[in-house]
Amino acid sequence: MTTITKGAALRIALAAKALEEMDPRGFTIKLAEKLGLPITEDKLAAVTVAEIKLLLTGEETIEPEQSMASIKLAVRYLWGDNGDDADVPRPEPYNAGEMPGSLRVAVASNTADNLDGHFGSAPRFLVYQVGKTAIRLVGVRPTLIADEAEDKNVARSELIDDCQIVYVQSIGGPAAAKVVRAGVHPVKFPQPGPARNALARLQATLDAPPPWLARIMGVEAKSLAQFATEEEEA
Repeated sequence: MTTITKGAALRIALAAKALEEMDPRGFTIKLAEKLGLPITEDKLAAVTVAEIKLLLTGEETIEPEQSMASIKLAVRYLWGDNGDDADVPRPEPYNAGEMPGSLRVAVASNTADNLDGHFGSAPRFLVYQVGKTAIRLVGVRPTLIADEAEDKNVARSELIDDCQIVYVQSIGGPAAAKVVRAGVHPVKFPQPGPARNALARLQATLDAPPPWLARIMGVEAKSLAQFATEEEEA
């Protein structure tokens, strides 16, 4: 059994960074003792400032060495908020296998729930589970940690390597190659707009997927129809 989900690990890394001199491993162990295993995004979303303050001190009456501002920022990271856009939507609860036959799609986003980000500069990826009857936001993954890596495009690719597709407003050739090597198929939407509009187009093709999508889904292609002209495979 996975003891911590990818999205939860990212949130904890960001929260530990907000808490000066906090060891990410030690912080993860403390959270595991508090929340129990596995550590998931849903569990982190329920954490409170008071609980983190207590976790850092062990005593309600002792003031933590961390400032309250740092603790509050860390809690926002644990909730999935990257701290720079109050309009970013909150993920919905999701358990693995809950939507059989669905696809996991990352969306490069600069604002709110829009598909409007360049792969190499978007501050977050919105992660959706797309099935024939539902589209569910299951994760918000800030890219701050990835951008500190030696090769940020590789790090960004690893951030979404549990997805089959990534939608971007634009992406360069070298970055696209690294995304493909991570097992993710990049798709360009040059015109920005609500992520769910793009995902609804994808959803409409699931019964009769075009060849490229059929390969991703592991099924036989039943249609040669292509997406609308604004959708361009990278």
